Amino acid sequence: MEYSELYVKRIRSLCQKRGITINKLATMSDVKQSTLDNIVRGLTKNPRVKTLHKIALAFNMTLSEFLDFDELNAYSFEDDNDD
Repeated sequence: MEYSELYVKRIRSLCQKRGITINKLATMSDVKQSTLDNIVRGLTKNPRVKTLHKIALAFNMTLSEFLDFDELNAYSFEDDNDD
């Protein structure tokens, strides 16, 4: 799985657990709908930390809580040529 897919999976998972649509998340996070769509659809591979922070806050989490999940923590960059 690509690195960028991990936080997309995280966003989708948190939305599903909380009964939030991507549209609703855009409103809650004050992130443009088009920006969030591009992230979730995999078009934006490396969103800004500020954007991820806004998303985390919408989930009532700190950025570190948002990024603290097993798949991301276990990710190895050794095979990643994306500097």
